[in-house]
Amino acid sequence: MFNRREETNHMPSSNGQETIIAQGVKVEGDFTSSGDVVIDGEVSGSIQTAASLRVGDTAKITADVTAAVAVIAGVVQGNVKVAERLELLETSVVDGDITCRVLSVAPGARINGRVEMGTEKTED
Repeated sequence: MFNRREETNHMPSSNGQETIIAQGVKVEGDFTSSGDVVIDGEVSGSIQTAASLRVGDTAKITADVTAAVAVIAGVVQGNVKVAERLELLETSVVDGDITCRVLSVAPGARINGRVEMGTEKTED
């Protein structure tokens, strides 16, 4: 019934796991995901994903954030730890420390905190 080859060949590389927190939605607590996460609403607590994180320009996050890669366009109040590439778009505001391997900052983006780039340290 579900064995049709054409259906299985079109699966996204992140195995289809994506969580979306839409504009107008508020989430409180610790949020953990193994797939991609898109946030356009409000989150307070902590956010951790083993995949990519996209923070929209309407998002307001009061949490420490951990991701493999991230693109931020909204407001993050908390520390941001990204294993690979972090991209801050022109509307982004980060009030907290940033740790990442590669950082891209667009003109207009704001960072209020310490930035540490390069290879990750093994100590925490």
